Amino acid sequence: MKKKKLFSAMRLALCTILALLFLFPTVLTFCTSFMSSREVEYTYGDAVDSGQYITEPVQIKLIPDVVSGEQYSKVLLQSPDYLQKFWNSVLLVVPITLFQLAVAALAAYGFARYRGKLRAMIFFGYIILLLMPYQVTLVPNYFFAKWTGLLNTRWAVILPGIFSPFSVYLLTKQMRRIPKSYFEAARLDGASEWRIFSGICLPLCKSSLVGVGLLVFFDYWGMVEQPLILLENEALHPLSVFLNKITTGEVGVAFAAATVYLVPCLLLFLYGEKDLCESSAVSDMDG
Repeated sequence: MKKKKLFSAMRLALCTILALLFLFPTVLTFCTSFMSSREVEYTYGDAVDSGQYITEPVQIKLIPDVVSGEQYSKVLLQSPDYLQKFWNSVLLVVPITLFQLAVAALAAYGFARYRGKLRAMIFFGYIILLLMPYQVTLVPNYFFAKWTGLLNTRWAVILPGIFSPFSVYLLTKQMRRIPKSYFEAARLDGASEWRIFSGICLPLCKSSLVGVGLLVFFDYWGMVEQPLILLENEALHPLSVFLNKITTGEVGVAFAAATVYLVPCLLLFLYGEKDLCESSAVSDMDG
C-alpha cells in the first residue's frame, strides 16, 4: 500500500514538473507583455539585437518592475495592422472549422452506416491522405487555386481546409460505436435518413464534434505555410504569419500580440476541455 502511494506521489510530482515546463513559455509571454518597452529592451535587448546564436545566458524575468499596458495600447489602439491580421485569422479559421465539421459529419455518417467495397476503398483513400503531410498537397492546391482563379483569395485557404480528411476519420470512428439497434428502431418508427442523422447520430457524437472542432481550430489558428503560399497579398495574411515578421524594435509589442493571439485558443479550450478529453479517450479505445 505504501509503495502504491509513493508511486502515485512520484507520478504526480513528475506530471506537475512537466506541466510547469510546458506552461513556462506561455507564462513568460503573458508576464512580459505587461512590461514597458524600456524594460523589455533592457531585459532582452542584447539577446534580440545580436541577430546571432546566443552564447551568454539570458536573464529571465517573470515579474515586471512596473505593470504597464503600453504594449496592449500599441497593439489594440495604435497599430491597426495587428487587429486587421487578427480578424484575418478569424475569417479564415472559423469557416474552415464550421464547414469542415459539417462535411465531415455527413461523410462519417455515410461511412458508418453503409458497408461495401466501394466505401472501404474511399475510406482507405482518406486514411492515405491523412498520413500524408500537408506540405505534400500544398503544391497541387496551389495549382488548383491558380487554375480556378482563387489564388490570392481567402477561398484558396478555406476550400482545402474544409475537405480535410482528419475530421472524417475521427468522426467515423465515433459513429461506428453507435449500436445498430438504434438505427433499426428509428427505421421501424419511420424516421428518414436525415432524421436519423440529426436526431440520433449528432446528439450521440456531441463530445466528438466539439473535440474535433477544437483540434481543427487550434491546428489552423497557427497555420503559416498555407497563407504564405496561397495568399500573395500580405493584407490577407493572418496574425500567425504576421508575428514572424515583427522586427527587433517591436519585441515588447510582439509579446502583447502573442498574448492576444493565444486568448481565443485558451477560452475555447477551457470551454470544451471535457469534450476534448472524452473524444480523445474514445479515439484511444478505438485505436
